[in-house]
Parts: sequence; structure tokens; C-alpha cells
Amino acid sequence: MSALSDNLVTFAILAYLVAMIGHAVEYALGNARTRVATAAPARELVGAGGVPTPSAPVPSPPTVDRSAGRARLAGLIGVGATAVAAALHLGALVTRGLAADRMPWGNMYEFVLTVTFIGVAAWLVVLWKRPSLRKLGLFLTLVMVLLVATAELVLYVPIVPLVPALNSYWFIIHVSTIVFASGIFLLGVVPAVGFLMRSGYEQGKRSFPYILAKRLPGAAGLERLTFALHAFAFPIFTFAVIAGAIWAEAAWGRPWGWDPKETWAFISWVVYAGYLHARATPSVKRNVATWIAVLGFLTVLMNLFGVNIFFTGLHSYGGLD
Repeated sequence: MSALSDNLVTFAILAYLVAMIGHAVEYALGNARTRVATAAPARELVGAGGVPTPSAPVPSPPTVDRSAGRARLAGLIGVGATAVAAALHLGALVTRGLAADRMPWGNMYEFVLTVTFIGVAAWLVVLWKRPSLRKLGLFLTLVMVLLVATAELVLYVPIVPLVPALNSYWFIIHVSTIVFASGIFLLGVVPAVGFLMRSGYEQGKRSFPYILAKRLPGAAGLERLTFALHAFAFPIFTFAVIAGAIWAEAAWGRPWGWDPKETWAFISWVVYAGYLHARATPSVKRNVATWIAVLGFLTVLMNLFGVNIFFTGLHSYGGLD
């Protein structure tokens, strides 16, 4: 089962890469439009008495740009490849859990695999509800390729039993909610960055990176999606932090000890709370609030990678030597 899980992760990375290429082709051809030729000049008919009588203009048939159809096909291939990759991704998690005889959340490798799966699964749900957002798939699949490949090439560790402190029902309650919230935050940062670029593009900025947003959906829609995802994830993240404190009381005799991971979880909570507060404040510009959301995800990455790699504490379960 362990070998099967490893192979499924490899195939999932390849499928995400195919999806990214499909979306990139659609993005490149996204300026295709159906061009309608101008009407042919009116022909004059000579009527009785030799007076010319103009006839109705004869329109030429519309010329359909084939690249528009090819762009749409490439986008649909990207979506299909993303769905296949998500299925392979889920299979890798399930087989990893079966091989370990536990939930596959015991180290950084497994945690990153689970967070990225939640992110892509949530993306497929969003795309099902709002197909017009398909061009965001290029950025989402790029994130998937980078994170899942990093997990496989850098963070991979063989299956080992859980450390004794994790053998508790709180392991499922706390980690499942923190993983789920982190996956939604991962998805939420994609439209957040897209909004910042698209907003600049709509204001006339044509330098890098704003020019990349030329074919993205409108800035207002991206901003609303950013808010909806963060508003959904934040209460779950709050519950996860509280559940962690309850578990810490049971395991270590204290609910909070400013352990590095606890500290950065609190920092993330404060930043995301600040984003939601700024978003609800009319005097705060939308781009300022969205930058706070991006900062929030950077603190999540710090908690996931930086704390496990550079710090030592009671939560040092990364699995890396």
C-alpha cells in the first residue's frame, strides 16, 4: 500500500502538470474572439427612368476564429485533468492511511498532501458552481504542482507510527479541522492574488505582473470569492485552535504554552481576523484588505514549513531529520 501511495502521488503530479498546460493554452488563446466581417457595399439597381435604386446591403457571413474553440477545449482538458489528478491525490491519501493504519496526518509530508487535496477539491466545487472562473485554474494547478512536488521530493518520509502524544481522539478532531481550514485558505489566496493583479490591470497598469491578469474574470467577482472562502474557513480555523488548546491541556497539563507552532497559529488567527474586520470596514480599500489575506496565508506557510524546519518544540512532528 505504501508503494502504491507513492506511485499515485507521482501520477497525480503529472496529471496536475497536464492540467496546468491545458489551462496555460487556454490562457494564451483567451483573446480569441468571433470576428464578424463588415457588410458588403450596397449594390445599386437601375429602376424605371434610369434612376438608381439602392438595394439592401448584403452582409458577409461571420468569420469564426477557430482559436476560440481550441482555447475552450484546452480549458476543458485542464479541468478534466485536474479532476483526474484530484482522484489520484485522494487515492494516495487513502492508501497511505491504510498502510499506516491511521489517518495520514502524522508528519509534514502527509499534512501537505492533505491540505493540497482539500484545496483542489474545494476548487472543483467552486468551479462547478461558477464555471466562468475556469481561467483561475492555471494559477491553482501551478500551486498544486509546486506544493505536491515539494512534498514528494523534499518532505517525503517513510511510514512510521504516531508519536505517543498524538494517540488521542483529539488528533482527528484538531488536525482534521486545521487541515480543512488550511486547505480553504490555500484556495482563497489564489483569487486574492488574482484580484490584486486584475484590479491593477483594470486601473490601467500594464507592467508585470498586472498584464498576467488580462484574461482573468473581473476584479469585483474575484474579491467576493476571496471573502467568501475566508469567511467560510475562519470559524473552522478558530475551532481548530480552540480544540488544540483543549488537547494540550489533556496531553501536557496546560492549554497554551507559546510553543512555536501555537504562537504562529495565533499569529495566523489574528491576521485573518484582521482581514475580515478590514473587509467589513467601509473605509478600508478592498486591495488593502486583500493584502492582509495574502499575509495571512504567508503566516500559514511559516507555521507549516518554517516552524517545523527551523524551530524545535512540542509540535515538532515534521518527520524531517
